Amino acid sequence: METGPQEASSTFRATVEAGPPAAGRIARALDEAEDPQALSVSYFDLGNGRFEVSALYGARPDEDALNTLIGKAAEGDAVTPLSVEDMPNADWVTVSQGQRGPVRAGRFLIHGSHDRDKITRNRFTIEIDADQAFGTAHHASTRGCLLALDDLAKRGRPDLVLDLGTGTGILAIAAARAFDRPVVATDTDPVAVAIAKDNARKAGLSQQIHAFVAEGLAHPIFRRLKPDLIVANILAAPLYELAPAMARTLQPGGYAILSGVTADQAAGIEARYGAHGFTREKRILLDGWATLVLGRGSTSVLSD
Repeated sequence: METGPQEASSTFRATVEAGPPAAGRIARALDEAEDPQALSVSYFDLGNGRFEVSALYGARPDEDALNTLIGKAAEGDAVTPLSVEDMPNADWVTVSQGQRGPVRAGRFLIHGSHDRDKITRNRFTIEIDADQAFGTAHHASTRGCLLALDDLAKRGRPDLVLDLGTGTGILAIAAARAFDRPVVATDTDPVAVAIAKDNARKAGLSQQIHAFVAEGLAHPIFRRLKPDLIVANILAAPLYELAPAMARTLQPGGYAILSGVTADQAAGIEARYGAHGFTREKRILLDGWATLVLGRGSTSVLSD
């Protein structure tokens, strides 16, 4: 059977279903995997405690490799058998975008371009399309960060925000909109940084959001820039390692919003940051994922 021409002109959609938080772990694992590397990863609530995770690939993925990746991320939780289907290449963006409805998180409303004409826009309305970077608010960790930003915006405004691991730039855009303050956005992935810059441009925030490639908090810019709000929607392991650098970088009285942490990992992260002078202000639990709002010091630096 000749597969070369078909694969060159087709996109392949791999799909599984699972309950929370396994579906969230699988979505992140597929999104971050380099082999096979997904064009886009989708995460949908089907109701009744079931979530569908699907990934789109430019060539037929190795199903054994996918099953191994999914099984590891599921950590023993039940997952439906992997399904891989072929679809016309020209339709993959439409399929990815069209299945994503708007997501509300507090005052924020996140939608794709396909819903633009259906949305009443205000400063908390953000248009983000699926792309080769993580972050469209369908994942619980992103929604948790949006809820935390919305809550902090009711208390005051930081002078400078850092979005660490920006992905699509959705949280940088949300912070810029909520606080009307400058935002530094970083990611280790140059593709993600390019996407974040483009999304900031589309949102009319190119002058307010400054995105660049950086590994953690080691970039020289953080020797002179001291944010008073850091948002980091990454994973538990890097968050754990970053605790000392977070304490050095964040202004006293500032806040850290940490996510990408499962509910059973939250206590360990809180203890780690507590040892470096942070106290828990709030813990948001969604679909088995935790978003932590931590304060550094007892006096808030947020201004009216």
